[in-house]
Amino acid sequence: MRHPVFFALLLGSAHLLAGCEDSSEASVSRAIDSVTSVDRQNLAELMLSAGSPDEAVSYFSAEVDSDPTNVQNLRGLAKSLVRARRVSEAIPVWRDVIAHPEAELDDRVMLADAQIRTNDWEAAEQTLNAIPPTHETFDRYRLEAMIADSKEQWDRADHFYETAAGLTTRPSGVFNNWGFSKLTRGNSRDAERMFMEALKHDPDLFTAKNNLALARADQGNYSLPLVRMNQQERAKLLYTMAIAAVRKGDTTIGRTLLEEAIDTHPQHYDEAVRALRAFDSGRTG
Repeated sequence: MRHPVFFALLLGSAHLLAGCEDSSEASVSRAIDSVTSVDRQNLAELMLSAGSPDEAVSYFSAEVDSDPTNVQNLRGLAKSLVRARRVSEAIPVWRDVIAHPEAELDDRVMLADAQIRTNDWEAAEQTLNAIPPTHETFDRYRLEAMIADSKEQWDRADHFYETAAGLTTRPSGVFNNWGFSKLTRGNSRDAERMFMEALKHDPDLFTAKNNLALARADQGNYSLPLVRMNQQERAKLLYTMAIAAVRKGDTTIGRTLLEEAIDTHPQHYDEAVRALRAFDSGRTG
């Protein structure tokens, strides 16, 4: 549905041109087409940014059916399918996009992103390798870092993570991924530093808070990190550290942390209760 502002603009433009002495039917038609084009562009952007994923897929599917040669429609459909977590369906659409005469290098980057989401790492690497090295963007280096991680090319991964972080004003996700990479390598101290850096840029990123708790527990540090958290988050972090403690063999600490998580949670904490019962059953069984 078009926004009333666009209708007002449309009517206003038409009346203005109709009132001019040298106006013609053709010029009015061109003005209407121009405004309609702006209207559709704004609607497309709104669907991608604020619309529900399924509604966006329906919208862009209809747009592609009505104008299958429009690369913007194809690109919108591919992005919408990814947002709707229908990534396997998005990949052939991204291939149609990059085969289009008006395709951009960023479209290839987004194809690689979709391929990674479906765990097709080899195809994603091939897609990125086909992009000229002069195309230096945040998304490109973010994906390059993930691929290097998957191949355990740690120095290369660190280089790409660092480069990606410098190419965005919102690097929290990069630092979180980088920290998780460090954690999987067994470098929990550096991982903790990366998660703290992520939270410095986005204090509400719970994934980084949870990973930070894991990194501290891996070092035998079971005190909660000094970061902003609500009661529910506090309980979840205590639960995370409790499970990590039990897995490390620190069973007494693990049980204490589970009890604290249950007491801290503002509602009934079913996962922690089940874990505590299983723990006690295992000790007495």
